[in-house]
Amino acid sequence: MVDIQTVSIVVASASVVAGIIYYALQVRHQTKIRKTDLLTRLYSSTYISNEFMDALWKVMSLQVKDYEDYVRQYGSLQTDNPMNRAIFTVIGYYELVGVLLYRKLIDLATVHDVFGTGSPIRLFEKIKPVLAGMREKFDPAALLGFEYLCHELKRKEPQLRKEWQRLQKDLNISTIK
Repeated sequence: MVDIQTVSIVVASASVVAGIIYYALQVRHQTKIRKTDLLTRLYSSTYISNEFMDALWKVMSLQVKDYEDYVRQYGSLQTDNPMNRAIFTVIGYYELVGVLLYRKLIDLATVHDVFGTGSPIRLFEKIKPVLAGMREKFDPAALLGFEYLCHELKRKEPQLRKEWQRLQKDLNISTIK
């Protein structure tokens, strides 16, 4: 027969194990919340601001063949002019998002849900000629965070897109044509 002392030891042990599991799940949940909160605060404080949107439109209208062409049109990146301010505003934002992603402080799926793949990648392709010159003239590691962000979005895009297609199907939403 089982005595009361054995039962109490089993119950106490099971309680400790349950407590550890509960704590581990809570820590995991809090980490997800912090990652989402960080991206949400970045998005709401910068991305949707008028200053950022003006800078983004300006950079997306950029028409240059290479870094030298940029310097001819707008001057050195080390000078204060509206285009340089726009470029550094926009690429600085995406650089930060890329670094946070690389350091695993934000989640790629959430980044994709917020920005999609098109906007960051189109922007990166647009500034690539300027970036090549920046890396050659100033810093070989310039904007590695932004490049990492785009690389990860391209690499995981099919998998991330499937989640949205599943949601679209579940909600019976047709694609806009």
